[in-house]
Amino acid sequence: MKKVILYVVGMFFLSLVGEMNAEIKLPAIFADKMVLQQQAQVDVWGWAKPNANVSVTGSWNRKTYTAKSDESGYWRVKIATPAGGFTPYTLTVSDGKAVTLSDILIGEVWLCSGQSNMEMPMKGFLDQPIAGGPEAIASSANNGIRCFTVTKMSTATPKQDCTGQWEIAGPGTTQNFTATGYYFARLLNQTLNVPVGLLHTSWGGSRIEAWMTPRSLKDIPEKTVPATDADIKVQNGTPTVLYNGMIHPVLGYGIRGAIWYQGESNRDEPALYVKMFDAMVREWRTLWNMGDFPFYYCQIAPYNYGGGTNSGFIREAQSKGMKTTPNTGMAVLMDAESPACIHPPKKKDAGERLALWALAETYDIKGMQYRSPELKSFETEGRVAVLTFDLDANPGLTAYGKEILHFTVAGSDKRFYPAKAAYLGNKVYVFSPAVASPVAVRYCWDDTSATELFTVEGNLPVSSFRTDEW
Repeated sequence: MKKVILYVVGMFFLSLVGEMNAEIKLPAIFADKMVLQQQAQVDVWGWAKPNANVSVTGSWNRKTYTAKSDESGYWRVKIATPAGGFTPYTLTVSDGKAVTLSDILIGEVWLCSGQSNMEMPMKGFLDQPIAGGPEAIASSANNGIRCFTVTKMSTATPKQDCTGQWEIAGPGTTQNFTATGYYFARLLNQTLNVPVGLLHTSWGGSRIEAWMTPRSLKDIPEKTVPATDADIKVQNGTPTVLYNGMIHPVLGYGIRGAIWYQGESNRDEPALYVKMFDAMVREWRTLWNMGDFPFYYCQIAPYNYGGGTNSGFIREAQSKGMKTTPNTGMAVLMDAESPACIHPPKKKDAGERLALWALAETYDIKGMQYRSPELKSFETEGRVAVLTFDLDANPGLTAYGKEILHFTVAGSDKRFYPAKAAYLGNKVYVFSPAVASPVAVRYCWDDTSATELFTVEGNLPVSSFRTDEW
């Protein structure tokens, strides 16, 4: 009995000494080489001794911010950041014993999420290269582009931390960066002349509901939230599991906005996707508590799925996101030229088209075409359907001299026939000898048809679309 008592007392004193000597613990996202969002009140958080006074000091202004840890040792504080630049700073956190992070840059931070087309690295996947990847990697050395990749984690309960590390762009590291994210960051960095940090959290094959919270799914009874890890049926598809493991640990880290490339795994439920996309974006914004931060996303590219719902419907659902969810924009990839591979190699187009949205809408840079045109009106002139797009008639649209093959037209019998098409300015004229009185027009309305129509200014492709709701 005496031995037991001595053991218990000894363990008590050991734990007490451990607490007295406990060092500040910071989440993995707060580390050397990180990028902090410029000109913002950014959150810094971590763990210390219980009920301890914690101080946070950035070397850019030497101002100290304080917080008090709770009974579990958790603390959180907001600090002010300056204008972005390439001067490296330090951040010191202390509860009596200091931890100092070094080589910190201040700039623009963007969250990058989705499924495999966001995950796809610059070095490519097995037998699936990135177009221009080797050249881009070779010339990628840039202290002002940095990426933190969240390690994959699927769980039924929200995690407080993740694993990962900040990497500086260069031939030895860029090969593992998200390719879409890298090209996005590169154009922002070149144009804005500030550092760009990517917070990359994606999982190939993931479904959108896996990135959502239970609250955002409460009006979507089709999706069942797992109670425990044992209830997770699909690691990257079960509702909430990737939010819990890969978003919640970085929730609140200062960002400018988010980019998203996902949809292939939800292509068979387009109507539901509209609801889930809107609910997810609004919930992330609520939880980040930064207002309606910009959310730009890629429309999935043409691909031969070999059955199931025509992917024109999920592309249409994605297009609706710009109308249902504020401060969003969609990069159209109808010219991906990859009908036999679900991972188009032209990731430069994907990343840079997202960057154009950000430069125009978030950073207010004028004088460039940044969005693909959408159908503005549909009229008929006798046997001809006249489509007008929402862009200036001059310089308007172009097909680069190629024949336009992917229009179909239907009358009141709802039977679609192949149609001829011609364009002038911002109008397209569609005609089929089989349809006397056009009622509806569809364009590229299948899995694999690639657009032939582009904007003259900006070379941006027209998306697949339909004028009917049949």
